[in-house]
Amino acid sequence: MIRPLAKPALVLAGVLTLGGCSGSEAATPDHPTWHNTEMNAVSRTTVAGGVAATTSMRPDGTLETVALDLVTGRRLWAHPSTMAGRLPGMGVSPPTIVETASGRTVAVAIDPARRGRWKATLVGLDGRTGARRWSRPVHSTFGPQRCGAYVCVSENTALAGARVVVLDPLTGKVAWRLPGIAEAQWSDASRVVFLRLARRPVLQAHEVVTGKVLWRVPVEQALGTGIDLSGGWSFGATANDLVGYVAPYTNPKTNKASSFGLFSVRLSDGRVNWMRPSVVRVYPSGSPGLAPVVRPVDQEGRYGGFARLAADDGRVLGQISAAQVPEAGWWLAFPPRMERVGFLRHGKPGTAFDLPTGRPADVKDARAWSFCVTDPKPLPLKGQPAGFYSVASLCEFRLADGTRVAGSGAPPAWFTGSQNGWRMWRDEKGGLHGIKDGDGTAPGMYG
Repeated sequence: MIRPLAKPALVLAGVLTLGGCSGSEAATPDHPTWHNTEMNAVSRTTVAGGVAATTSMRPDGTLETVALDLVTGRRLWAHPSTMAGRLPGMGVSPPTIVETASGRTVAVAIDPARRGRWKATLVGLDGRTGARRWSRPVHSTFGPQRCGAYVCVSENTALAGARVVVLDPLTGKVAWRLPGIAEAQWSDASRVVFLRLARRPVLQAHEVVTGKVLWRVPVEQALGTGIDLSGGWSFGATANDLVGYVAPYTNPKTNKASSFGLFSVRLSDGRVNWMRPSVVRVYPSGSPGLAPVVRPVDQEGRYGGFARLAADDGRVLGQISAAQVPEAGWWLAFPPRMERVGFLRHGKPGTAFDLPTGRPADVKDARAWSFCVTDPKPLPLKGQPAGFYSVASLCEFRLADGTRVAGSGAPPAWFTGSQNGWRMWRDEKGGLHGIKDGDGTAPGMYG
């Protein structure tokens, strides 16, 4: 994958990524809250079996997998980690964590230990103690992913014999294999949907236990011919559908842009529900499966206004025209419910529009969330290619004067998403925050 994960395309064709805020928070009777400052979290956070796991950067530029108790935020253990073959545009790979049918929790990550031609080692670690359960040498990989109660790992991604292996998390034994390079975009207890990274990419659903193919849909069926995944992609799920975004990529030899846009397929059978070709996703904004915000692009490369779409059927929930978009020098900002789009100018008055009506909105007392930093620096990772960034973080701003709001609480749910009711986010100093203010699971900006 080369999706805009740690380096998302922002307004127009611009590209950005970031970090967030620090501070101390105390638990409340209504919403248990924690803040762990003992790390510099640089990847997404995964959750299972009461344990949260993330990748942290040490002061010397090396990486480690860090596991936290989900309820308290207390650090449980840390283990050295690395990336072997992951591409910078994908962001730093997170560990994956799985709760098995027997109630065991296993974290799976890439250990820097080398064995001859093998550049690293895939390890399965006890989620609570960090004790090693199994290991598997790897040459090059995009990193592990959870596939229901199994673990999916792309292997040999830099070699002709690239494949995906589906592993038992307790033993590391192979359940089944899929040839080629693919990335899991969604899974539940019985199914997993892969994006197969080929010249003509395909979405393909399999039974998790057996590997049996359930359905397959060429991405070109939704967005037209000329797909090139080099521009990036992201997916998010609604209750019944998988919503995907493929970003444009301009071929340097032809100077032509690839096909791009949003589309939705039914998880039960892969049927295409709706499509919105020739729109770019903007950042910050919600997951494609929750609250996609887009800009149309015409054949001459001119950008239109902004529109928020409904993830379930692709209809326009609100929009403004291109004529209403201010001149350059602004950053997008949204309130918690995304009913307005704000144009933030740091240290200067900004503007806002009501999306359902398209009318200008009063910014006198308006607050909105935007990226904390607009000029992020790449991570000084040791032994890795240049160009990796930490996951982004949001801060709250006053649109009237472009100043930051001090002491803000949790960022909006459209940004953080939730895992079993818990919402987690990184602050500007790399500390990890968690709050339980719900019961379900929902996608956030990162899918």
